[in-house]
Amino acid sequence: MSKRQDLEIAPKHYKASTGRYLEEFTVGDVYEHHPGRTVSQQDNAWFTLLTMNTHPLHFDEEYAKTTEFGRPLIASPLTVAIVVGMSVSDVSEKAIANLGWKEIKLPNPVFPGDTLYAKSEVIEVRESKSRPNAGIVTVNTVGINQDEVIVCEFERSMLIPKKEMGTKEV
Repeated sequence: MSKRQDLEIAPKHYKASTGRYLEEFTVGDVYEHHPGRTVSQQDNAWFTLLTMNTHPLHFDEEYAKTTEFGRPLIASPLTVAIVVGMSVSDVSEKAIANLGWKEIKLPNPVFPGDTLYAKSEVIEVRESKSRPNAGIVTVNTVGINQDEVIVCEFERSMLIPKKEMGTKEV
């Protein structure tokens, strides 16, 4: 597994380098994303307001008591968004574009107060047919809660530049 290198911007003065270039990905590499993220009911309420999700299971505690869960559920798109976000520094911070997600699975619910963790495995790396200075990296990302129960899993493909592209570090 390749390690990121800090950039020396002056003698003995370094700037953290984040993300990876195409050449730094190898099929089979697994990145455990850091840090974890505890999801609150306030996060959930804000997310449902921002996305206009009106299902009361996410923000009406009295309604939620009457469901099989007995309490509010974290909105599933919020779970996906957090798990994707956790993976950015390891797999897509240098990406030119996200190309797509597939097989998004949410096998178990997430509740307010749960802490999410995630890891991604590189499942494909290939040259781009249309962009000679980039390639396509596909990862399988899994999100788990504090009890190591899988709550989210998906495949994501990204267009990643090659080192030679000369992407400016910010």
